[in-house]
Amino acid sequence: MNIVVGISGASGIVYGVRLLENMPSKRTVILSEEAEKIARVELGMTRASIHKLADAHYDNDDLFSPLSSGSVRFDSMVIAPCSTSTMSKIACGIADNLMTRIASVALKERRRLVLVIRETPLSYIHLQNMERLAAAGATIMPASPAFYPKPESVDEMVDFVVGRVLDELGIDNDLYRRWSGKRPTGNRGSRRTAR
Repeated sequence: MNIVVGISGASGIVYGVRLLENMPSKRTVILSEEAEKIARVELGMTRASIHKLADAHYDNDDLFSPLSSGSVRFDSMVIAPCSTSTMSKIACGIADNLMTRIASVALKERRRLVLVIRETPLSYIHLQNMERLAAAGATIMPASPAFYPKPESVDEMVDFVVGRVLDELGIDNDLYRRWSGKRPTGNRGSRRTAR
């Protein structure tokens, strides 16, 4: 598979990083300038350290990248995290950088496009844009971890979301415990009552 991972300027850069760490080759990454700044704050990572997780990378302002053309094949694109600004541009057909251009190509060429939205609450405008994108063929995946696996760390919650994205791409993974319908045993995740 040839998968493009876009990392846009929203909190939750760890989703894109963990995705790159768990994907088979070939992985191409595009990091926005805002994402680079957030990566330093949230993870202490540089652009170069994120680029090392991929097989190829392009600058977000490189509209001469081969991937900006529909004639160049790639299987899927994931934007994780996807800011609502990036989502809105894609929904409106604005392709003013490489990330939004590749997303536009994915939609017009009927390739898989997965947007991992990391925002709450959502405005009416956000919801309208999500509806437009879903109708155009994109998969909208809010970064919503489940709690039935009784996560014991933030990493486990991140892995749940990343595992679900990999599922959507058809990539086998064991990043999270899948629902079995059976009640867990032991003291893990003791129930607390909110007051």
